[in-house]
Amino acid sequence: MRHSFDHSADIRDAAARGGTDPASEHCRVLQSALVELRREHAPLLTGWGRLLAGVLSGGGRLLAAGNGGSAAQAQHLTAELVGRYRTDRPAYSAISLHAETSSVTAIGNDYGFDELFARQVTAHGRPGDVLVLMSTSGRSPNLLRAADAAHAGDLVVWAMTGPRPNPLATRADAALCVSAEHTATVQETHLVALHLLCEAFDAALAGATTSEAISVHPLRGPYDRVPPN
Repeated sequence: MRHSFDHSADIRDAAARGGTDPASEHCRVLQSALVELRREHAPLLTGWGRLLAGVLSGGGRLLAAGNGGSAAQAQHLTAELVGRYRTDRPAYSAISLHAETSSVTAIGNDYGFDELFARQVTAHGRPGDVLVLMSTSGRSPNLLRAADAAHAGDLVVWAMTGPRPNPLATRADAALCVSAEHTATVQETHLVALHLLCEAFDAALAGATTSEAISVHPLRGPYDRVPPN
């Protein structure tokens, strides 16, 4: 008797009829996106890791935000920085703006969902800090307003989005845009990109001095740092 969860026969039947196994197609699309990530975006992520090493080791902070699955990815990034990625190193300041539930519900109730992240950026961000915004569409109003608040506070804004063109990529100082059709593929590629960023971050800490890492902003030119609050 075949169990209800055993679909191997169905898959074989679909293949015999010339159909495509959904799992194989999912992996094929993801593989294509990862090839693009390696070829087109690896240098950008290396630059981000180098800059972030200077910002955080110099007393700065990373803020991150997203909605839904992208919120989980943003929190994944901050966990890697406050905790560790592979090997032991100091803890660094990184905050997921969606994870502060009392602030999120208070701001949403008093100011509206569109202000959810912008108000926290104004509260926590300082000049030279980094804001990472994650969105598969690049069109979430609360992330767009967060980017505007970050620019007003002289923070650096990085975006990870789905395909260009989108408003968030335009508002960011730099953007990694995954040109995949499906939301799941974009999110899975973002996760790999976050890990590459963490690898570049750790490599920069191990291989370069703080002064080398932050002397010139690779996206906006030289800037002055202020002490963290």
